[in-house]
Amino acid sequence: MALRSIRVIADDYALSPGVSEGILELAKAGRLSGTGAMVPGPRWREDARRLHDMPARFQTGVHLTLTGALSPLGPMPTLCPDGRFPTLGRWLLLSFTGLLSASAAREELATEIARQLDAFEAAMGRAPHFVDGHQHLHLLPGIRPLLLDALARRYAPGCVWLRDCAEPASRVIRRGVATGKALFIGQLSSGLARQAAARSIPTNRGFSGVYGFSGDYPRLMERFLDGSPAGGVIMVHPASPDLDLATLDPVVDARMAEMAYLSGPDWPAALSRKGFVIE
Repeated sequence: MALRSIRVIADDYALSPGVSEGILELAKAGRLSGTGAMVPGPRWREDARRLHDMPARFQTGVHLTLTGALSPLGPMPTLCPDGRFPTLGRWLLLSFTGLLSASAAREELATEIARQLDAFEAAMGRAPHFVDGHQHLHLLPGIRPLLLDALARRYAPGCVWLRDCAEPASRVIRRGVATGKALFIGQLSSGLARQAAARSIPTNRGFSGVYGFSGDYPRLMERFLDGSPAGGVIMVHPASPDLDLATLDPVVDARMAEMAYLSGPDWPAALSRKGFVIE
């Protein structure tokens, strides 16, 4: 069987001590392709230093963060009047009602995107390998075009790739995991690859890893691998035990289950059985 490459990207680096520690452990063991960093997190500067010691092939990117129990890197009086990022529901409302098209909102978003890219570059001494979005907000109307323009303006063509969460509906339905959620995220991604290509920004060729943060994770991962194309991305959210995590994010137990699986013997065995190698 000819082996196919796949990217396994851990989200939420620098969210909490256990998240960063778990990702670093898996990276050193060759169990991941890369991680996206939440640079507004209070741990970013400290945890960024540890990324310099990762294997050369390990990719580190910006996990553009506009939700969660975190604050923007600078003032956003229109969109974040209380100094905290809005909820996902609030962003969806603002996006699909056109309120993000107002000049003040566009200016605040463009400035915060630039601040997060600046913060990554300052800590790492280079451009990110890729960019994606916490809770997939990089896909939303009103946010997407600002991010695309920022990447095209800042970086040489082809050097920073952007996560595309599109999947064929038939593949999502066959997989049968969080079908409605995965179809919605896929629909949000419509047109992203074309828009990115027009700006010479590469994207991945497939995406999976969406689930409801419950269930038998080894069995779920088998389904994510089934039908995944070469060059695709599987999104994961591992973490080591962590007392701080529950105050920052509602997903705790599922992260520990993912960590147990990805650090154990069943993960490389599943990759081998399905004919994949981590890129």
